[in-house]
Amino acid sequence: MSRLAPSFLSALLLGTLACSRSLVPPDPPHTADPTSLRQPPAGSVVGFVGRYGSHAWLGVPYAKPPAGERRWRAPEPLEPWSGTREALHFGPHCPQLASHFGGVSDVAPGTPTGDEDCLYLNVYAPRLAPTAVPTGGARLPVMVWIHGGGNTVGLGDFYDGGNLAASQDVVVVTLNYRLGPFGWFRHASLNGPDASPADRSGNYGTLDLVRALEWVRDNIAAFGGDPGDVTIFGESAGGHNVYSLLLSPYASGLFQRAIVESGGTWMTPTAQAENLTDDPVPGHRRSSGEAILALLVKDGTARDRADAKAKLAAMSPDAVARYLRGKTAFELFSVYATDREEQLIQMPLVFADGAVLPSDDPLAHFARSDGWNRVPVIIGTNRDENKLFLSVNPLYVKRWFGIVPRVKDPDLYLATADAMSTMWKATGADGPAAAMRKSSPDVYVYRFDWDEEPTLLGFDAAKFVGAGHGLEIPFVFGHWELGPEGDVLFGAASREGREALSAQMRSYWTQFARTGSPGRGRAGDLTEWTAWDPAPGGHKYAVLDTPAGGGVRMGSEPIDAAQVIAAIDADPRIRSPRDHCWVLHEALRFDEDAYAKAGGARCADYPFDAFPWPRS
Repeated sequence: MSRLAPSFLSALLLGTLACSRSLVPPDPPHTADPTSLRQPPAGSVVGFVGRYGSHAWLGVPYAKPPAGERRWRAPEPLEPWSGTREALHFGPHCPQLASHFGGVSDVAPGTPTGDEDCLYLNVYAPRLAPTAVPTGGARLPVMVWIHGGGNTVGLGDFYDGGNLAASQDVVVVTLNYRLGPFGWFRHASLNGPDASPADRSGNYGTLDLVRALEWVRDNIAAFGGDPGDVTIFGESAGGHNVYSLLLSPYASGLFQRAIVESGGTWMTPTAQAENLTDDPVPGHRRSSGEAILALLVKDGTARDRADAKAKLAAMSPDAVARYLRGKTAFELFSVYATDREEQLIQMPLVFADGAVLPSDDPLAHFARSDGWNRVPVIIGTNRDENKLFLSVNPLYVKRWFGIVPRVKDPDLYLATADAMSTMWKATGADGPAAAMRKSSPDVYVYRFDWDEEPTLLGFDAAKFVGAGHGLEIPFVFGHWELGPEGDVLFGAASREGREALSAQMRSYWTQFARTGSPGRGRAGDLTEWTAWDPAPGGHKYAVLDTPAGGGVRMGSEPIDAAQVIAAIDADPRIRSPRDHCWVLHEALRFDEDAYAKAGGARCADYPFDAFPWPRS
């Protein structure tokens, strides 16, 4: 994480989203280091020496700006530049609504920010003179990081890859990709006669990642990286996107390993992405069709939705395309609802288009040796994923004087968090691992358990945040310089244990990047992390924790959705039928049919889309 992370942590720790901007002074100006001159085919670049002694090259473009006529098209390669580019500053981040959860902290949450000219990446590598850059078989493994943020917020410069690169002798790449309605948007009007299947897919954010990997293939050798030894890794939406790249034929051959941290495999059917809600096959309430109707009403072209439908029907496809490409980012964002706490746009994302991504069940593809880009994979989740989100959700937590957090109903809070987090493990890790194991022996699973946060103003962060979503990232990057809030969360009391666990995790991650197996880590001195075993009683995954929490060890308790539902039914912390249905609702929040089946008649009074919350 970069200097922008403290605003995120302040939301977690003290609930001071509105007043936590710019708590950390900006990094000092970077000075070009002549020994960092590199000459990849894309063009010569010079970087600087980063905080961990690595070389760093920031803001390197990997595609033409996807603006104007290139908005909602597959990214295009950039012609090589002449002269030497000073890569000393991050490139612009992609358009999004500012969110401290995504790393944008210099404007108020919810403010449109970013630039469509945003397809930039950053490279971190061990500091070496030009004559010492590895070549041939001595080249270093490459690790390409894909940021999270619900695919609607986030930026590559939220993460500092310098320590991972310098301490583990790897080349780390972080990057931006199109987000929200710029990254995932499909409508028939955009499909002109020259549109390729990729253009028609609507999966522009996915295609940006493919283009970035093509850039890595063509250029990373100049930085000492091995283009034939590339590991993609990402967290949350980034993990989801790693799954997408594993499934996409467009990404075939562009990477040799993959790590999914807290990801998911869901995809949106194309009808939901495009159709109106009252079409014979209904679309999502924020489909591209509904977004166009809302734009027509919002700018005064139409009186209401019915008039907008008539106006849209009278427009030619070219006219609709020009209308959409003429809208600003602010105008596009204005017709989408957002999550109040996180500013994540609620819209269809990641389309099962049948070209860039398969049109049917991802798990069925993973189970077939010819159904995916079959490479060694690490998959994992954090034990308490959803506690992070509940800890800043006013449904669960009130704040005395607007600052001091207090959990309203600890039993319901913990029951809900446990059910949601365990379901994430079942559907985001164990389910995909079981499917992949049918076609590949090289599948490794983990659960991150670190929960040694302090008590803050009476708020027991270890209990109510614990091993929350995203907290494994500083351990993977070995980067703790997150400002005042980070100093509290990762304080002196936990330093020895977390530094040791971070070193172990970096060793496992980079040994996997080198060999396709985490094994015993780079030095061969860690607990052996064995592959997922499908035999009864043999399902193995690594539990990642400090000695105070039991240490790194192998676990053997796989979970599936049916077991999560059974655990909800038996949970003594859930005291009423209403609360029972609420916990089911939250655990199955992406599957209305499963909620109806699991809840049965007892949840008939608590409809999935209109659950009567908050309770008294």
